[in-house]
Amino acid sequence: MRVGLVGSPGYPDLPAVVDRVRLAAGDSVFQLFADEVVRSAADAEWPDLDSHLGELDALLTLGGDGTLLRGAGLAGPHGLPVLGCNLGKLGFLTAGPLDRLEEMLEHLKSGTLVEDKRLALEVRAVGRSWYAVNDAVVHKSGAARLLRMRVWIDGDAVGQYSADGIILSTATGSTAYSLSAGGPILVPSLDAIVAAPICPHSLAIRPLVVGADSTIEIDILSGMRGTLVSVDGEAQVELAGGDRVSIRRSPHSLRLLRLPDDSFFSVLRRKLRWGDVRPDEE
Repeated sequence: MRVGLVGSPGYPDLPAVVDRVRLAAGDSVFQLFADEVVRSAADAEWPDLDSHLGELDALLTLGGDGTLLRGAGLAGPHGLPVLGCNLGKLGFLTAGPLDRLEEMLEHLKSGTLVEDKRLALEVRAVGRSWYAVNDAVVHKSGAARLLRMRVWIDGDAVGQYSADGIILSTATGSTAYSLSAGGPILVPSLDAIVAAPICPHSLAIRPLVVGADSTIEIDILSGMRGTLVSVDGEAQVELAGGDRVSIRRSPHSLRLLRLPDDSFFSVLRRKLRWGDVRPDEE
């Protein structure tokens, strides 16, 4: 099995984690490919990940949700399943913590991981395009001024928004920035997109949930500098008045792997403390 590795550059003990992966991989079961971060940490002559993405069977990310999203941006368009080992604090999208790394790799070897297909978005602006698993965010930086936008869904004008920005989120991303902005939590299997305004200047503007086959377009009406579109908290580009951001379903769903004893609701209970505020009485 050919497995790619993507690592977090901010994790100080990454070399020790990579050694554990190397040991668990053995000499014959896995053939490992790695990004530059992991290759430096491993001090190994493993083949370069980027040059062999089309040849891999799976991608393993070593880090938090940010590392998984970076790996998903590489793997998703190639149809590669992604397995995340959490080295950070929350790790909402990852399959398990570091102390279950060997267990996850055993399940990967035996083919007993559960695969969830997650909606991803194609984001277009200023002649460029990106693959988004969580969200695309149109927002401003620096100046404490409202951003004026006009929102369209399938060519129908929803209205003009005056706000700090707007979040276009998948169901996967509904527990991320969209949730903080007052958006709903969607079960990840839902084919839907959330359009959640950030601090709107009107009580009449609230989050919308639309079908995943809808095309959402954002026209930038403000001419101020520092207006940005950010994708999965990583890629970003500056926008100007008159620019348009287009969001639609990507033809490539994300194949996300998880342990067989885990579920979306168990993650909600464990990581977002979902449920009663009293101690667990089960």
